[in-house]
Amino acid sequence: MHTDIQTETARFNMIEQQIRPWDVLDPVVLALLQRIPREDFVPAQYAGLAFADIEIPLGYGQTMLSPKVEGRILQGLQIKADDRVLEIGTGSAYLTALLASAAREVVSVELHAALSQQAAKRLQAYPNVQLRVGDASQGWNAEGPYDVIVYTGSLALPPTQALASLKPGGRLFAVIGEVPVMHATLFRRLSDATDIKREVLFETCLPMLAHAPQPEKFQF
Repeated sequence: MHTDIQTETARFNMIEQQIRPWDVLDPVVLALLQRIPREDFVPAQYAGLAFADIEIPLGYGQTMLSPKVEGRILQGLQIKADDRVLEIGTGSAYLTALLASAAREVVSVELHAALSQQAAKRLQAYPNVQLRVGDASQGWNAEGPYDVIVYTGSLALPPTQALASLKPGGRLFAVIGEVPVMHATLFRRLSDATDIKREVLFETCLPMLAHAPQPEKFQF
């Protein structure tokens, strides 16, 4: 019982001291972060850091997003109950669970089979999640189109191919740029595939998505 009180206090503090001050004020998003147990998705050796304002290592060069970034992603995407979501980079599967709790279906693609297998165990209560193993750095168009696409690793260039598999009205979140300046960006597809609205939500730095296309370097 004592541990339960400690856990709930830590969760409360995470929301009130990290997430709300980062302008995550959407009551639907805050309720999700309150309800979905983040501690169930953290590697055992980092259990004590489940609610900390850090990126938690997952192995394979991957990290778990910080709570405030997860909150801002969800708030920006405004997931609807009938949305079909593509997540590129399953990672810890915590964001997967948050997305699945809000959307109709989530297709989540992970490059590393071992991480996908761990995710499958953590997501047994989410029958609307389809896990895939593969390289989705340029999208996962075979199972498209999607209402929402989320990249959990950063990209040096805008995700042109993935944008093509958005439905009209669809939203895509990606962190674009190179260290030290990256922009968390929300892309909205309007009436046709070439009509894309782009909005920078905040600045942050995330590890680069494996195999993400790189800008051409000039040779002198």
